[in-house]
Amino acid sequence: MLSLLRRWCRRRTLARRMIPDDLWSGTIESIPALDRLDAGEQERLRELALLFLHEKHIEPAGGLELDESMCLRVAVLACLPILELGLDYYQGFVSVIVYPDAFVVRDRETVDEAGVVHVGDEVLSGEAWEQGPVILAWKEIEASGRCEGFNVVVHEFAHKLDMLSGAVDGIPALHRDIQEKDWLEVFQTAYDDLCARLDRGEEPWLDPYAAEEPGEFFAVCSELFFDVPEALRANYPEVYAQLSAFFRRDPAPP
Repeated sequence: MLSLLRRWCRRRTLARRMIPDDLWSGTIESIPALDRLDAGEQERLRELALLFLHEKHIEPAGGLELDESMCLRVAVLACLPILELGLDYYQGFVSVIVYPDAFVVRDRETVDEAGVVHVGDEVLSGEAWEQGPVILAWKEIEASGRCEGFNVVVHEFAHKLDMLSGAVDGIPALHRDIQEKDWLEVFQTAYDDLCARLDRGEEPWLDPYAAEEPGEFFAVCSELFFDVPEALRANYPEVYAQLSAFFRRDPAPP
């Protein structure tokens, strides 16, 4: 019953509201990664972004002033990973908080490789809380989706997808046609390869932050999948294939 009511409410929202053409075209043109979408996909993304703006609250912090174009940019980038999945994949939270620049998290506890707990301040450009908000830095949002391998919005919302299955461990709620053992084997092999390359002092082709833990590896690879899919497919083809099956997309050209 709840799902039927939700679908009715969304159809009603789409019938009564719209994103102005000039606002939409300006946003799309400013995000080169969206050039991979055809006209029909862009229209579906437009509807999904409208629903996202209706159901989520994008809130400024740290003195930032948000306008409608900024909110739409956040919504579009956030909805790109769920274009084929649907907005229900972003359940369990409502707020997206946006700071002007990198923000400081006070008294953050971290555990090093030796198991020692450290407490200190941490400067972040994005963070996703379990059953809580997604927090982003506007400066990093502006730099996202430029086909340069960086997309803080996709990164943090990938963590939200990961959280649907419980722990943030790089294993999201997989579709029935994706075998968890295959996913684990593919991602663990690629993760181990990255860690080994870094241990040898090699210059990585992707953000070395991906080696922090499997959950970060999944989030970074999700960024690459939507921003520079050709590079991901060339370097980790099996990871690309698993993400293609999960996101129901194949963004790299033949």
